Amino acid sequence: MSSRRSFLKKSGLVLAASTLPLPYYACSKPEKKLGVALLGLGSYATNNLAPALQQTKHIELRGIVTGSPEKIPQWQQKYGIKDENVYSYETLPEIANNPDIDVVYIVTPTFLHKKYSVMAANAGKHVFCEKPMAMTVEECREIIEACDKNGVKLAIGYRMQHEENTQTIMKWAKTKPYGSIQSVDTEVGWRIGPGGGWRLDGSKGGGAIYDMGVYNINGLRYATGLEPLLLTARHETQRPDLFINKAPEITWLDVEFPGGLKTTARVTYADNVNFLKVNCADGNYELSPFQSYNGVQGSTSDGKKLPPCNCNQQALQMDDDALAILNDTPVIAPGNEGLRDIQIVEAALKSGYNNSERIQLEQY
Repeated sequence: MSSRRSFLKKSGLVLAASTLPLPYYACSKPEKKLGVALLGLGSYATNNLAPALQQTKHIELRGIVTGSPEKIPQWQQKYGIKDENVYSYETLPEIANNPDIDVVYIVTPTFLHKKYSVMAANAGKHVFCEKPMAMTVEECREIIEACDKNGVKLAIGYRMQHEENTQTIMKWAKTKPYGSIQSVDTEVGWRIGPGGGWRLDGSKGGGAIYDMGVYNINGLRYATGLEPLLLTARHETQRPDLFINKAPEITWLDVEFPGGLKTTARVTYADNVNFLKVNCADGNYELSPFQSYNGVQGSTSDGKKLPPCNCNQQALQMDDDALAILNDTPVIAPGNEGLRDIQIVEAALKSGYNNSERIQLEQY
């Protein structure tokens, strides 16, 4: 945070402020906006995050980090990004000397998350890391440790946890308005084609269980308010010519929580599906779809409707995380949230490739 004097100097208000009574200045002082650099300018950064940053109140797009020089002129022209705020992956460490940039948002394929999250943290910048957090639990730990060592915040891009209807489901896990939770079932996925790129390659974080499975896994966790104890998994690949390096096209999960609560999940790259259903002793409720960008909505067994919000989920997410930095409060989805889901992804991969071995999950 800039001091009052440095803030005035930067904004050219030293003379003006000196002629105003203190109460006037204190009341009119503008709120600080953080500056973010998007690292990785693929479809999500281009079509979702950058547009969302035109709607945010507490953070704004000021920089880019890319390995594609041909993209730079278009981004600079569209978003007014200064030359000194443009970086390549190789020059990323130099961002340490740039006071314009407070946050680096990692939006690369999963297998690169750890590398660039650690580099950004070592440069003294707060880190927003897109989900899934990393390839392994060990990589997640390295990211968390780098952020802790450098005194910067780490937020994982679980946009659903910032969305109104999802937050209602999370609240109901605690208040139980329909009685004790008896079971939870969730399915999510879409039909991917040959142009799926890294999502088809298990060595790069591909396969439905990595790319989409964190929605199911995170959904089971926030819908129950509990941490899982045991799981079994089964994989199926209907198009083996499309998926490489053990990237499963479809994964089924049976996950057991404390108290014998049993849940199921299916994640798929073979068809389009999208729901989260919670069955309780005195009724039930669901979100369908439960993870779409703008249409999350639901209903309850007694006729309540959870209409889609008129909001931009990515803008909500980034504003919430920016406020956590500005106010030095906990982020909604910290590193341990991402680590926990990757622990379950790793266990699911192991179980599915070992005849649906029953795996006991370590508790953190």
